[in-house]
Amino acid sequence: MEFELNEDQQQIKQSIREFAEAELRPHVMEWDEAAHFPVELRPKFAEVGLMGVLIPEEYGGSGLGYVEYATIIDELARVDPSIALAIAAHNSLGAGHIFIAGSASQKEKYLTPLAKGEHFAAWGLTEPSSGSDAISMKTTAVRRDGGWVLNGSKNFITNATFAETTVALAITDRAAGSHGISAFIIERGTKGFSVAKKENKVGMRASDTAALVFDDCFVPNANLMGAPGQGFIQAMKVLDGGRISIAALAVGIAQGAYEAALKYSRERHQFGRPIAEFQAIQFKLADMATQVDAARLLTYRAAAMKDAGKPTTKESSMAKLYASEVGVRVAEECVQIHGGYGYIKDYPAEKYWRDSKLCTIGEGTSEIQRTVIARQILRA
Repeated sequence: MEFELNEDQQQIKQSIREFAEAELRPHVMEWDEAAHFPVELRPKFAEVGLMGVLIPEEYGGSGLGYVEYATIIDELARVDPSIALAIAAHNSLGAGHIFIAGSASQKEKYLTPLAKGEHFAAWGLTEPSSGSDAISMKTTAVRRDGGWVLNGSKNFITNATFAETTVALAITDRAAGSHGISAFIIERGTKGFSVAKKENKVGMRASDTAALVFDDCFVPNANLMGAPGQGFIQAMKVLDGGRISIAALAVGIAQGAYEAALKYSRERHQFGRPIAEFQAIQFKLADMATQVDAARLLTYRAAAMKDAGKPTTKESSMAKLYASEVGVRVAEECVQIHGGYGYIKDYPAEKYWRDSKLCTIGEGTSEIQRTVIARQILRA
């Protein structure tokens, strides 16, 4: 088994770290306080290959694997988790769904501009009354001549206000349960499709999150992905990969928080010496470092299995569960090590803390991950 990144992967890691330090680090708190996602950086995101990480070169992407992808999200989140979240939602969810389930013509029309960084993607599954219980969604799609008419709404959608391409799931046959859900590609500006409330969040504030509304929104047959009723199965495949990216996001948060705590512990003096010399702080740092490494190994295992074409439902959920909870623990310890300074915005500790919690909720709560894992191990 390989536990180290190869030379090419190390170069990718270093290039993304340099990009994050140069382009993101100086603006982290500015974007956070303004709840502003820097759409203006899209050309630079595209230039360094962030917009089509997993998409083959024939569609304008980088053609990289999940190990490289996890590394990229990890490095972005180490500096600004909000940007990492937006990039992950674009790649894993919106563009990822089209890559997994789209037809050749759909990929040519929609995936190529997404991979090249000309467009952003969003993905609509969650609704105001259906989060973990996705099958109970209320958005419907009814057949009309030449297409479908969508009515309903989606909630907590990343990249919602600026995405040019959105993949949304809707009920096409209520009686069929999970086999009655279909996936549609909706273009920005489509009549009857609008963005509603933008959320004012505790953390991940620079990542755009808003509601989507479908009011007699007509979508042509050409924008249905696969056959009617295949949407939920497609979505579960999308989430298997998406959970790897959220695990990587959580690892990056934990890494950033650990580094901030380590730096502060060496600089902060109490009782005539750096607090890093006190065993109470050393034990915290030791636990943090161990947990970050363990979370990263679980994440890279799932990524490597995904690259090898193996089923990853259990491993993706394990990585997402453990890494997200580690992210919260390490970020909280970072605040504790900073003491009073950990609670003010002059230091990075409080932002890692605020950002970390979403990882235990988005793309399947910790409770859902435990349910998924339990089902997988009981089937074995």
